[in-house]
This record gives sequence, C-alpha cells and structure tokens, in this order.
Amino acid sequence: MNRLKTSAFALTGVLLMAACGNKEQKSNEELNVNPEKEKVEIKEVEGRKNFSDKAVITPLPAIMIATWDEKKNPDVMMAAWGGQCGPKHITFELSKHKTTDNIRLKKAFTISFATKNDIVQSDYFGIVSGNDVPDKVAKAGFTITPSPNVDAPIINEYKLTLECKVVTFDEDENGGARVVGEIVNMSADESILDEEGNIDLAKLQPVIFDSAKNEYSVVGEKVGTAWGSGKAIQERDVK
Repeated sequence: MNRLKTSAFALTGVLLMAACGNKEQKSNEELNVNPEKEKVEIKEVEGRKNFSDKAVITPLPAIMIATWDEKKNPDVMMAAWGGQCGPKHITFELSKHKTTDNIRLKKAFTISFATKNDIVQSDYFGIVSGNDVPDKVAKAGFTITPSPNVDAPIINEYKLTLECKVVTFDEDENGGARVVGEIVNMSADESILDEEGNIDLAKLQPVIFDSAKNEYSVVGEKVGTAWGSGKAIQERDVK
C-alpha cells in the first residue's frame, strides 16, 4: 500500500480507557475504588440528572495498537484510554493483555485509528484476545507490513499510522501498564489527504467511542477553526 509521510499529527487529546470489551479487562468496580475508602455523599445538581455511579469522559479515541509477539506474530487491540501527551508523544493505559506483554518485550508499537469503513474489524480486535486467537489479524482479513522504523507491524488497511518507540513503561502489580511512546514517524495513505497534502478527517472518517451508550460515532464534519472561531467574542469585547 502506498503511504505518504506527513508531518501533521492529527487526532485525540484525552487520557482515557483501555481496550473495549476484552474479557481480561478489569471491572468498573475495580477501576473506580476509592483508595481511602471514604464515603462521599453525592448531592443533586439542580436542573440535571446525576450519574454518580458512572463517569463518562467523551469523546474517547478508538485507537488500534499493533505489536509483535516473540514469534513475530502480529497482534492488534482496540483501546480508548489514550491520547496525545506532548508534541511527539502518545500515552495509554492498559490492563494485562497480549498487547501489554508484547510492548514490554519489543519496546515498540504502532497506533492507527478505527474508522467507519473498518469498524467491524476494529471492534473485533477489541473483543478477541490475541492469547485466545493468535491469528486474529488474518481472521479479520487484514494484512501487515513490518515498520521500517520501529519493531512493530503496520496494519495496511488502516490509512493513518503512527510508528512509536517506548519511552516509559510503568507496570502495575497486576501486569497492566501506563505507556508513553515517542512518535518517530507518521504515514498516511494518499486517499485521505486533501489537495494541500494534509490529512483530511472527512476522508479518513475516524470514529470515537461513546462510553455512555457503548456506541461508535464518526468524526469528520468541520464546525469551526482552531484559534479562530473564538475571535468573534474577542473582537466584540475589544469594540
């Protein structure tokens, strides 16, 4: 697949969830334990409905993490607790998964983004563990190319890919980890570029995960300009 290197780094911004729906994932109760075990009295907010038993941080990115195992077998999982944490850095937090083990081993991974056109395969990667189905990438009908820059696979069917090396791997006592990776390269298929050579989200059609309803929604419609739309208020106040 023809890919074009580009310097623009698009998408995501919040630090959030680990893989959607894998049976190895910790329960919500385990993830939301109050470390001091103090009882907090929740009061009603006037004019609103409280959801004190569930925190929803949205939109969540649907990132696809691809890795090699010790036999160079490719694995991909969907995650949502992740986002950009610096000019060239990405972070995510995982419970114990095949992916966690692979990252610990290889110190590298690639990140792609689930899109409207591949949501069936992407959701499958979040449902099925590589420990149970070692050939799940092939079963999904996807193909790989070894990254020339890091020790990890590029999934050809994903049209935007970040190649990353591990900067920190902070493991917890249960085998999970908070990972920070440095993006050493980003490549994009020409089909998702605009006339100026920039990534066009309307063409990519990435999806976000709605944790309130357990649904995916498409990103892409332009509703404003960054560092521009708000100037209408700024200029009004100046007058």
